[in-house]
Amino acid sequence: MQKILILLFAIVAFYNPAKAQSYSVERLENSPRHHEWVEIKLNGKVLHAFVVYPEKPTATQAVIVIHENRGLNDWARSAADQFAEKGYLAIAPDYLSEYSAEHKKTSNFANQDDARTAIYELKPEDVIAMSDAAFHFIRQDKACNGQVSVAGFCWGGMQSFNYAIHNAELHKALVFYGSAPTDEEAVSKIACPVYGFYGENDARINAGIPGIQELMNKHGKFFEPVIYPGAGHAFMKSGDDPDGSAANKEARNAAWERIAKVLE
Repeated sequence: MQKILILLFAIVAFYNPAKAQSYSVERLENSPRHHEWVEIKLNGKVLHAFVVYPEKPTATQAVIVIHENRGLNDWARSAADQFAEKGYLAIAPDYLSEYSAEHKKTSNFANQDDARTAIYELKPEDVIAMSDAAFHFIRQDKACNGQVSVAGFCWGGMQSFNYAIHNAELHKALVFYGSAPTDEEAVSKIACPVYGFYGENDARINAGIPGIQELMNKHGKFFEPVIYPGAGHAFMKSGDDPDGSAANKEARNAAWERIAKVLE
């Protein structure tokens, strides 16, 4: 019995809640930047969004950060913090806002599988409406210089492309391993430059690159895809993980260097 108690004491002593936190939560908790939750009115409902302000003396470009198919989780919020760290005003809308009476936001879902299921039940026009709401809200912020770009990951990457089709006032669109549109008429409406970020080991998504490149070229649209060697799908998130592969970390770091140039 004494040995068991000693073992239990050792386990408790070894356990450190701070170390048990995810790397995303640690980043958010240690960030020196100002974070705030905002509620944006939309058709009688509320769009919840996470806003991060850069530490800059002057107004700057804003970036709408569109989360993956798991909703606005800790990593998506940490991605917004990273954009702010680079000097941009960031807003990350929760596209699962007001999904149902029981699920008012991503954090109300029991698990990521439930959130993923709900994401794919959203109507395209509702997603666009939420992006519009975030766009107009953040552009009016005094910390914004009037330019608003969009950056989305996975499901959010697809939505970045879709939003570029919809909003002719969008400054730039950054698509991270998201499916590309195939509707030629829709593609012809894109008014801003589109930059693609892809992992080499992501055949499902990369299969669509030649097709969208052809359509963009045909209609005189700017599309610049980059495929990062050895990286997989979701390398931006995997590259943030201290235990992530070297290839994903290298791709993530190279992508951030490119982002700084793209959003100049």
